Amino acid sequence: MVLFIDSNHPVLHETLEKAGIRCDLQYQWTLEEIAANIHKYEGLVIRSRIKLDKALIDKGTQLKFIARAGAGMENIDIAYAESKGIRCLNSPEGNKDAVAEHALGMILSLFNNLCRANQQVRDGQWIREGNRGLELMGKTIGLIGYGNMGTAFARRLKGFDIRVLAYDKYKSGFSDDFAIESTMKTLQEECDIISLHLPLTMETHHLVNDAFLTKFKKPFFLINTARGKIVDTNALVKNVENGKVRGACLDVLEYESVSFENLDAAKLPEAFQYLIQSEKVMLSPHIAGWTMESNVKIAAVLAEKIIQHLSLK
Repeated sequence: MVLFIDSNHPVLHETLEKAGIRCDLQYQWTLEEIAANIHKYEGLVIRSRIKLDKALIDKGTQLKFIARAGAGMENIDIAYAESKGIRCLNSPEGNKDAVAEHALGMILSLFNNLCRANQQVRDGQWIREGNRGLELMGKTIGLIGYGNMGTAFARRLKGFDIRVLAYDKYKSGFSDDFAIESTMKTLQEECDIISLHLPLTMETHHLVNDAFLTKFKKPFFLINTARGKIVDTNALVKNVENGKVRGACLDVLEYESVSFENLDAAKLPEAFQYLIQSEKVMLSPHIAGWTMESNVKIAAVLAEKIIQHLSLK
């Protein structure tokens, strides 16, 4: 039997049930209730509501897998779970296209001043010269991370006559029709735009800090549709102010709660206040992978992986 502790598209549990897997939907269970009952289940389906640490994993004495609907796995102690023979599954294939389209939409909106111009027209202002934009064509963009999200974004950029470089610390020999394999040094020397496509780990936490940003040879634009804590916001603000970062598209913020569901406005620091007031910054509430289509695809992909893992197909 599989315990669902976060809501997902019905296609996930319906597909599993058709394959003969019993599903127990307990979206409202507290952490204490989960801890008291997890020993009854062979599988666990989560999103981001709780953290699966060693103590909770130890209580899942029958667990064969933990399945995370989506891409990020930072709320699971993967190494410990797998050391106990528990397979950890996720479904980045399900929302990679949504993330790619969102990243493209954000940079196009920023380059063409669309949010500002939209509001100005609604306010009765007709400002053309003040909203003269930039073109993607002819620019060099660097992708940091070339997995599901990075490759999907590179594909979307194909028609813009833009040079795409990609750096991935854990891959090599991956140059293709959409991106050229490069070093971080090359990205920092040649790019006009940098887009992050990384998981959040101890290694990537605050990867984009002041030292990182100051190594860029020329001013550039930053896109982050990955995880907020990859970027040191104080360092970003400093480098937007001094002109090293020409602008930023941020779908994620380091101030998000673990579940990505809210921001506590009363606790937000000065750096966030700068971001929300700056016309050089485009913001969205962690919705890059949040489309009608991805909701279904994430569920379908994860269901297939669970079924294959249990050797039911």
